[in-house]
Order: sequence, then C-alpha cells, then structure tokens
Amino acid sequence: MTTSSPSSTIAGPSAEDQAGIAALPQRIVAAWAEHDADAFASVFTEDGSMILPGVHQKGRDAIRSFMSAAFAGPFKGTRVTGQPIDLRFLGAEAGILITQGGVLSPGETEVSDARAIRASWVVVKQDGEWRLAAYQNSPRDAA
Repeated sequence: MTTSSPSSTIAGPSAEDQAGIAALPQRIVAAWAEHDADAFASVFTEDGSMILPGVHQKGRDAIRSFMSAAFAGPFKGTRVTGQPIDLRFLGAEAGILITQGGVLSPGETEVSDARAIRASWVVVKQDGEWRLAAYQNSPRDAA
C-alpha cells in the first residue's frame, strides 16, 4: 500500500492514523463474516453513504437495514475480502482509501474475476476514531 499527501504543508500522518484507516476494511470483513449488520453499519459515520452497483444507501440506519436484509438474502453464506492498495490523506482528519477484493461464495477461497471489485473509501476521523463517510465499489475488470 502506498500513502501520499496532496500538500507538503500537511503534517505527515501518524502510524496510528495509518493503522486506524487500514483497519477499516478488516472491520467490514469481520462484520460480514458474522453477518452482523450492526457491526457493519458501525464502521460508517451517522450520515455515511454506501454505493454498490444498483444500490445507494444514505445513513447508518439505512445501511444497517439494507445489510440485514442482504445477509438474510443474496449475501447469505458469503464472505467478503478486501485489501488496501492505496491511501491518501487529505488533511489530519480525512483521507481516501482504495481497496481491492470482492464477495466469496460459500466454499470459495479466491474471488472470481466476475465478482472482483475495487472500492473507494472516504474516511474521516470523528471523536478520535476513523470512520467511513462514503463507500463505492465497481467491478475490477471492464466488461
């Protein structure tokens, strides 16, 4: 993973902040593995947004509700994987994280090319904790 800053006037990110942001995808992976919509939604800010192909959810409660239904329906039995590939700080309390990964169907150990994604995460620090303000993913490969 690379890190960069848009301006040399911004103090360099601390190792603690880098680790806090890099941990967000693992919190999502862990929540998904447990099919825990509450834990999944808790990663987001109160007014966070989540955009998936054909889906837009705004607000932690809407994200929780959507994921609860998804874990009981189309995502039942699935796992998700995601690894940071880029991190840029926009200031002391904001950044952009890029990940790649995807949804694993039951029994799979690798994401299929058809379900591989890249995602953008807009992250902010609130009350000393890094949270997800906006998330959007798209297919990794062109159709």
